[in-house]
Amino acid sequence: MKARLFCLVISFLLVTACSGRSMQSINKPQNDLPTSVTFAQFNVSFAHDGDPTENYEQWVGFMALTHEQQNSLIEAWRSNTANEEDTKLAERVIQIRNIAAIIQSVRPDVLLLNEFNNDGLAKDYQALQGFQTNYLSHSQSANSVDGGNLQQTINYPFVQNYATNTGLNSGIDLNNSGFSLSDPNDAYGFGFYHGHYAFALMSKYPIDTENTRTFQTFKRKDLPEAVMPVVNVCDGSRDIPVGLSCGDNWFNEQAWNTARLSSKNHVDAPIIIPTKNGNKVIHALMAHPTPPAFDTVSDNNKYRNSEENAFWLHYINASRQQDAESFIYDDKGNRGGFSGDSFVIMGDLNADAQIRTGKDPRFDGIKRLMADPKVNQEVSQVTGKYTPRSAGGEQASARRPHPYPHTRTSTFGARADYSVPSANLDVLDSGVFWKAEGETGRLLFNDERIGERGSDKEVSSDHRLVWVTVSLE
Repeated sequence: MKARLFCLVISFLLVTACSGRSMQSINKPQNDLPTSVTFAQFNVSFAHDGDPTENYEQWVGFMALTHEQQNSLIEAWRSNTANEEDTKLAERVIQIRNIAAIIQSVRPDVLLLNEFNNDGLAKDYQALQGFQTNYLSHSQSANSVDGGNLQQTINYPFVQNYATNTGLNSGIDLNNSGFSLSDPNDAYGFGFYHGHYAFALMSKYPIDTENTRTFQTFKRKDLPEAVMPVVNVCDGSRDIPVGLSCGDNWFNEQAWNTARLSSKNHVDAPIIIPTKNGNKVIHALMAHPTPPAFDTVSDNNKYRNSEENAFWLHYINASRQQDAESFIYDDKGNRGGFSGDSFVIMGDLNADAQIRTGKDPRFDGIKRLMADPKVNQEVSQVTGKYTPRSAGGEQASARRPHPYPHTRTSTFGARADYSVPSANLDVLDSGVFWKAEGETGRLLFNDERIGERGSDKEVSSDHRLVWVTVSLE
């Protein structure tokens, strides 16, 4: 046990050393320099909320299981000799392995992992390092528990956790039910503990942490188009909180002045990529807005989702960094918008421009962002040449109809996940990794032997990995 803890500490130090420095140049042989780079977004659904006892330390434990320990658990599961606790643990291992197999299959160079839990402050790297050491660094099967078709291992030497608003209690009543330290709705972002639903970045190329900008503390009221939600469900179908009436503001003055825009964080992380013409910097613009659902008697989450997506629209069009008059400010107090040349918008944005059409401000943020001329329209628009698509998504639409079924990225029927480059990047390819029935890899998505449903988060995720490859030449 002491030896394993020592190894975890050493691994932690190695990870933070790689990810926590600003890299100005990379010395690589000329013939090893890449001519393209693949950016991918994957909501890995590691943030389960059905178990009120779940915490970050549990996920550290899942990720710390050695390959041999995983095999032992799965073998007992296959032979029906595992007890109830080990059965649940084995199925969690299967989920994580399937996620790793999907990543190994697509092999992105820069990978955003949404719903990858952390300690809230982004200081502890044990879960992220365990995922690399015990899962990604072992060949995983495209056939899940059936074995065979082993994928090549993959290594990400540069990784970064990010602080999150999820589970970070605000100290005030944000949902009009009375303040409670244990109420996830009174956190700056919904979460059962600080670090729940967080996100992390893994990269084959250096992450310029010195010049990374985060917007965790940006206030919602400071976005020019922010809308004060009002109580608008007045038909008696839901109970209006005591003290409020139909048409009243959802937030009181204290709550509105305290509420943060980002439900997790908004992060601008420059990625430094070596090319034959010198280092090229492409900024990963990462976020995971709140779902536009779960509202009670107001449209709070709908407006917040739209506003979280609209933040990037303002950011890429705002004056350059260090503009003292800009309404945009980061967590270090620097003002101004995007100061780079190229970017990729990445995240489970929890919104689909095609399902919610028109000028409804409750859903308009994603549509405006994807239509902006600084965003690559060949990828952002559903009719674009490089719109990410899959046969599995199209096939699944028989059960969940969608006007453009091949563009779906989630089992709940929406194009919710994005990896969209700036207009000045030449796109070579893109896709949604979603295997259809009869294709190798289908068991990574649907397997009736696992859990109660044999799908979604039980097998891997209710989201699909979305990727785009851009040219560096």
